[in-house]
Amino acid sequence: MIRAYKFLMRPTVRQEQALTEMLRDHCSLYNGALQERRDAYRHASKTSIKYGDQSAQLKDIRAFDPERQGRWSFSSQQATLRRLDKAFAAFFRRIKAGEAPGYPRFRGVNWFDTVDFPKDGDGCRWDSTPHDPVTRVRFQGVGYVKVHQHRPVVGRVKTVSVKREGRKWFVVLTAEQERPEPLPANGSVVGIDLGIANFLADSNGEFVPNPRHGRSNAERLEAAQQDLAKFPRVHRDKRTATHRRAVEKVAKLHGKVRRQRLDHAHKTALDLVREHDFIAHEDLKIRNMNRAPAPKPDPDQPGSFLPNGAASKAGLNRSIADAGWGVFLAILNAKAESAGRKVVAVDPRNTSRRCPQCGHTAKENRPTQEKFHCVSCGHNAHADTVGALNVLRAGLVRREAQPA
Repeated sequence: MIRAYKFLMRPTVRQEQALTEMLRDHCSLYNGALQERRDAYRHASKTSIKYGDQSAQLKDIRAFDPERQGRWSFSSQQATLRRLDKAFAAFFRRIKAGEAPGYPRFRGVNWFDTVDFPKDGDGCRWDSTPHDPVTRVRFQGVGYVKVHQHRPVVGRVKTVSVKREGRKWFVVLTAEQERPEPLPANGSVVGIDLGIANFLADSNGEFVPNPRHGRSNAERLEAAQQDLAKFPRVHRDKRTATHRRAVEKVAKLHGKVRRQRLDHAHKTALDLVREHDFIAHEDLKIRNMNRAPAPKPDPDQPGSFLPNGAASKAGLNRSIADAGWGVFLAILNAKAESAGRKVVAVDPRNTSRRCPQCGHTAKENRPTQEKFHCVSCGHNAHADTVGALNVLRAGLVRREAQPA
């Protein structure tokens, strides 16, 4: 199995400058390749340029500009061109699916923050020796950079990436390792219902409160963004030190919220995996849930629109994004796979409207957000607990139906 590791790097001033130049030059390569594809399609009878065509030009590009392109790893530049090729592949896939196309865009220097090395030992070298207390990673054109390795890397390192987050630098590794020993079975099964009022409710009647990290930091983030908005939009070379500090403050607050969400998701998922052999959850289509409501034209006044609840829906979308359901479910599935646990996603329709006692399904069974009262048999319970129970039952049915 493949596992990812992320470690903080501690580059010197000169190494940090070299890392910044590496991102800048790879960004220039990405934008140049994108411009070539655009020009070929527009001016050369709609000619399409593929990855192989652009990769074949790398040797000439490196010879023409040895100071900016020739100093970096050839394989990392190929990875940057593959990154653009994947963006175009996703663009054409969305067109065929009838979705919003989202044509690949040019990247600003501050928005291009990752360089990939497809193979350890080709332009990079992960150097972690047991007898050396200091871990280092070597990059072509940069040198050996110190790494704060807070946990051991198990298995053989496959790929290495450099990532910039604000003023911090990270190295991201993927390692191929043997499947770990599964946790001992305990026979426990559980269904979970994700929500806004409570982050999670399980079929045993337990609740995990929603920490609302985004809301708790909203005032400070709003003040920082207002300070940043006071500066006019100017070229990055003409920005003042005060402007850069304002940008860094906003980025720092966003990073704090992101780390808080990740920490909460990891701890919650770990508790579930340790306590239960089988976990069922709703198969949520989060992207569809976050869609803005369609406008309602006013038939009596052309050019005007009727209220469509966009303001309240925007507040709900913020709460869904703040909860971080997608990140949590991805972490839960990864931890369950490592521990030998089973996770099943079930259809969420009517899970909070179906009575777990008599099976009657009706909208009237849920008079409020929290209360469940069956109009047929009179069963009363918390609506989220009822949803978790129905999710568990549907998950167990799916487990029995799947071939061994």
